[in-house]
Amino acid sequence: MQGNIVHFEINAKDGARAKKFYSGVFGWKFKDSEIPGIDYYLTDGLQPAGAINPMTQEPGPVVYFGVDNIDNAIKKIRELGGKAENKQAIQGQGWFAPVVDTEGNKISLFQSDPSVTVETEKQYQQART
Repeated sequence: MQGNIVHFEINAKDGARAKKFYSGVFGWKFKDSEIPGIDYYLTDGLQPAGAINPMTQEPGPVVYFGVDNIDNAIKKIRELGGKAENKQAIQGQGWFAPVVDTEGNKISLFQSDPSVTVETEKQYQQART
């Protein structure tokens, strides 16, 4: 549904340390994302789903808001004075786009689309050039 929180990421300099902390505080369980070459740990059993993201060194969590049409949402954010990167594919999941709102808060958009593949991403990138 449009505007619901659908995912969150907790950025971490040390993924193992962050997993231990959140497991100890909240009892969270984690599983490896199994994305080749990426250390990204998904929460197991939480709603909305979350992850520990040790690939980014920026502090603070990132909240993902669901949208029905990511292209329209990106356009609207830019029209209203926010900053939005172009959408990026998550194979088998959908599309996301990092955003900075008018107050400097970093959030992300997410549009579910399980049909997204590496080929879909390549086609999208070629159409943009």
